[in-house]
Amino acid sequence: MVKKAKAKKIEKKSVKIVNKELKVVEKPVEKETNTAIVKATLMGEKVITEDSDLAREYYDKGRYGSVVNGKVEMGIIEALYLVDKGKLEMVNESGKKIDMQTFLKKAKKNDKHFWVRYSVYKDIRNRGYIIKTALKFGADFRVYDRGIKPGEDHAKWVVFPVHETSVLTWHDFSAKNRVAHSTRKRLLLGIVDEEGDVSYWESRWIRP
Repeated sequence: MVKKAKAKKIEKKSVKIVNKELKVVEKPVEKETNTAIVKATLMGEKVITEDSDLAREYYDKGRYGSVVNGKVEMGIIEALYLVDKGKLEMVNESGKKIDMQTFLKKAKKNDKHFWVRYSVYKDIRNRGYIIKTALKFGADFRVYDRGIKPGEDHAKWVVFPVHETSVLTWHDFSAKNRVAHSTRKRLLLGIVDEEGDVSYWESRWIRP
């Protein structure tokens, strides 16, 4: 939902919504065939895996986290996704197993928008894209076109997850567009409904 406001010209350009759904997402997601599980430890706001070939394979193929001294260090959202997929087993620093619901509850406590952000992250991953955090760009996530990994090319989109009941002013909207424009990426709003389903609005800068 967007509050009505008088539109202002931004750097002599205008913003145009070009599509409601992320178009290149029709390819069905292949079923997971690997049943092996990597063990990982929750340490504050990061998760560190065991030193194993499978853990490093997660990084090589999907760019989950980063490799540090042979282990993979990843964020809470990345780790939760792998737990959700049955690829990661989480323990605390004492070695006690952390189940999915306990992990999710902890994450929500630290970030009140975590569920909305995770819903978008999970949906984009399920569609076959590599999605990474984009805090240094002033956005929640950056997304690479299908088949592209970080380091091979730049991300195509910066993504802002938004709940369907959230209010977004024109000032907020233009600020998000400025972030995308300044980083030479497209803006993608991931709108999350009450069931956790996500639809996407993409906007671009155009010259009138």
